[in-house]
Amino acid sequence: MTQEQDECKVYLKSMDETLPLLGKFDEHISLVEDSFSVRVIPRGDELTLRGKKEDVEKVYTFLQELLALIRSGHFLTTAEFVYAMKLAHQGLNGEIKGLFNNLVFVTERGKKIRPKTLGQKKYVEALRSYDIVFGIGPAGTGKTYLAMAAAVSALKNKAVQRLVLTRPAVEAGEHLGFLPGDLHDKVDPYLRPLYDALYDLMGVDNFLKHREKGSIEVAPLAYMRGRTLDDSFIILDEAQNTTSEQMKMFLTRMGFGSKVVITGDITQVDLPRGKYSGLIEVMDILKNVKEISFVHLSDQDVVRHNLVQKIILAYENFQKE
Repeated sequence: MTQEQDECKVYLKSMDETLPLLGKFDEHISLVEDSFSVRVIPRGDELTLRGKKEDVEKVYTFLQELLALIRSGHFLTTAEFVYAMKLAHQGLNGEIKGLFNNLVFVTERGKKIRPKTLGQKKYVEALRSYDIVFGIGPAGTGKTYLAMAAAVSALKNKAVQRLVLTRPAVEAGEHLGFLPGDLHDKVDPYLRPLYDALYDLMGVDNFLKHREKGSIEVAPLAYMRGRTLDDSFIILDEAQNTTSEQMKMFLTRMGFGSKVVITGDITQVDLPRGKYSGLIEVMDILKNVKEISFVHLSDQDVVRHNLVQKIILAYENFQKE
């Protein structure tokens, strides 16, 4: 029994649409042909799709959605093209436009920050809608960077008066005293990833101005004790390394007009033996509070090198076995 075959055409309005849609050296054509039972034949200002009827329909639909994005001024990357193919395979073509048009922030250098997966889109929507959001998932899912982009955007738009970014310095443990320098020098390496993200989002000079004014604070979690933070966007990163007591202390720092985001990876807890992760515990304690959003990202939301996704999957499979 032979599969039903079909053929249709995708028309391009100009050569300016050809490169982003087909990729350098037509690499996107190879990706489509490797992923679907479809042959893509470019000729002038048109693409002929020929192959299995169901696959031709999927490819035609997602190419038309990508063309609409390109025509609206969106610069399509190969990573976005690959993810659009995944959505097409799952019958989720209709999600493509809403995903890639969802702008979070534009950096000092003009880089547009937007969600790159459906999980990230759900996370970004939660950041806009809830005052307390937990972003839980493996490395490379953008949980901290997207939260910081939303925070910088809120500061820029005067929705909040300051940003407070914090991390537990758990890895240092009792060995903190053996590191050279004063307390700032000892703690600073554990906060460095937060500084790097702020430099990327705001530019170094802009960040330093805000820090000097006190509108941006980057500090270890221990510095939060005893404070009430009003009109602030507060981010707790690496929250899997908080103890139960630290998590309760942090959550109760929230003041009026503030937004709180807690990010962490529950598969990478670095607490000493006998200490239970406050992030794992709070997922159970607050699960029925409707005003709080828990967003769980997965290996499908990893936006780093393809090998990162494979490494995460390999570890998950190993742990299951």
